[in-house]
Amino acid sequence: MSLMVVGIDEVGRGCIAGPLVVGAVALDRPIDGLRDSKVLSSIKRLVLAQRIYSEALFFGIGWVSAAELDRIGLTNAHSLASKRALESMKSSIAKYLLDGNYNYLPQEYSPVELLVHGDALEPAISAASIIAKVARDNFMINLARYYPEYGFDNHVGYATQAHIKALNKYGVSPHHRKSFEPVKSILQV
Repeated sequence: MSLMVVGIDEVGRGCIAGPLVVGAVALDRPIDGLRDSKVLSSIKRLVLAQRIYSEALFFGIGWVSAAELDRIGLTNAHSLASKRALESMKSSIAKYLLDGNYNYLPQEYSPVELLVHGDALEPAISAASIIAKVARDNFMINLARYYPEYGFDNHVGYATQAHIKALNKYGVSPHHRKSFEPVKSILQV
């Protein structure tokens, strides 16, 4: 089996609710249309995610819940979500490509190359970004069925004005990150 290059990206780092999600993807050839997930429409992301699932050599998604993140911190959450995304990978890896300028992979994963704006430059990182975003957005949309008052289906956990207004009105849900502001301050009131 040949050595693979694995692209890795996270979604939900700056959210105040919901999980941190890491995608990991190895491609043997580029998939037309891959871009940074943030610049694609939700429909285009869904279509591309299905192609990634069927055409990638490997894909994995790692999750860290809001409660876990509160307990272990953001840096350790990145590391744990990455480990979970990569744990089913059985092949030899030539290199791990991470979006950004900080290596949050556990030590056993090397060598690592950091690529600032890698989700726009490297197809495997773009693919990882897409599957992580689709998985997390779907989770938050589903969560909105149980907590409609927060509008998770609209803001997917980011600190929008509407989200903060709902927090102030309804309080903190079990899916909010209690170590993040403004949630932390609302809990102290």
